[in-house]
Amino acid sequence: MSDVTIDQPLVADSAPQPRRVSLRQPRLPRWAPAAVAAGGVAAGCGIGLGAGLGSRIQWGLIAAGLFVTVMYALAARVEGRRQATDRLATSLVWVCFLLAVVPLVSLIWETVARGVKILDGNFLSHSMAGVLTIQPGGGVYHAIIGTLEQVGIATAIAAPVGLLTAIYLVEYGRGRLAKAVTFFVDVMTGIPSIVAGLFILSFWILMLDFGYSGFAGSMALAILMMPVVVRSTEEMLKLVPNELREASLALGVPKWRTILKVVLPTAIGGIATGVTLAVARIAGESAPIVLLVFGSQVINNNPFDGAQSSLPYYIYEQWAAGNDASYARAWAAALVLIAFVMILNLVARGIARWKAPRGGRS
Repeated sequence: MSDVTIDQPLVADSAPQPRRVSLRQPRLPRWAPAAVAAGGVAAGCGIGLGAGLGSRIQWGLIAAGLFVTVMYALAARVEGRRQATDRLATSLVWVCFLLAVVPLVSLIWETVARGVKILDGNFLSHSMAGVLTIQPGGGVYHAIIGTLEQVGIATAIAAPVGLLTAIYLVEYGRGRLAKAVTFFVDVMTGIPSIVAGLFILSFWILMLDFGYSGFAGSMALAILMMPVVVRSTEEMLKLVPNELREASLALGVPKWRTILKVVLPTAIGGIATGVTLAVARIAGESAPIVLLVFGSQVINNNPFDGAQSSLPYYIYEQWAAGNDASYARAWAAALVLIAFVMILNLVARGIARWKAPRGGRS
C-alpha cells in the first residue's frame, strides 16, 4: 500500500485585527486661546461701536465675556467636558488678572505722563518757601525730608516692638495672655489710619499738650506698622524647623541664646522682607499726617519740633489748591512717592533672594 501525499495549501486563519485606540485626547492648538482672545477683542469693539457704547470699559467687559464663552464652547466640542471646565477656570483667572492689572497700568501710566512734565533736579532740590500756589516753580525737597524722617522714626519704634512681640507669641506664648495679644494684633491690623491719627491727636497733642510735629505723625504710623511686622515675623519664625531648636537645646544652649543664634538668623531674610514691606505700606499714609504733622512750606529738619511736611501731605495740599501749577506739582510728587515705594519693594525682593536658603547637596 503506497503512501499518498496530497499537498494542500495552508490557509491562515483570518483573525480580526484589534482596533488601535489612542490614549491621547484631541486638544486645541496652542494658538487657540490667543486667536479667540483677539477675536473677542475685535468683536467687543465692534459690538461697542455698533451699540453706541462710549466707555472702553464696556467694550473690554464684552470682549472678556465673549472670550470665556467661546473658549468653553470650543473646548467642550473638541476636548470634552472635563477639559472644557479646566479651560473655563483658566479663562476666568486670566480675565480677573487683566481686570486687576489694567487699572494699575493705567494709574502708573497717567502718573508718569503727568508727573514727568516738571520732575527735574530743581523740583527735587527746592521747597515751597516763598512760592505762591498759583505760580509755577517750587519743589518737594522739604516733603522728602519729612517722609524719610517720619517713616524712619516709625520703623525704629515699630520694628523692635513687633519683632519682640512675634518672638513671644511663637516661642513663649501660652495661655490667655498670648490669645489676648493675638486678638489685639488682629484688631490693630484692621484699624483705619484715621483712627490711629485721632488717638495720637487726643493723647499726644490734646492731653499731653505737645505741639504738631513729625514725631507725632511717626507714632501714628508706628501703630499702623506694628501689626504688619508682628504678623510677618510670626509667620517667618513658624517656618523655622523645630529640629534646629531641639538640636540647640539638646546641646545645653539656653532658650534665649537658641532664639538669638539659631532661630533669628534662619528667619532673618523673611523678617527683613516683612519689615521693608511694612515700611512701604505706611509711606503713603496721608490721614494721620494731615491730622498730626500740620504741614509746612519750608524745610524743617527737626521732626520733634514744629510743623513738618511729607509726600502724602504735599500731594493733598497741592491738589487742594486747585490750579494748574499746583496740579502739576501734585502729579510730580505722586510719581516721587510711587518711585519711593517701588524702590522699597525691590529692596524687599532683593533681601528675600539674598537670604533665601541655598539648595542642599544632592
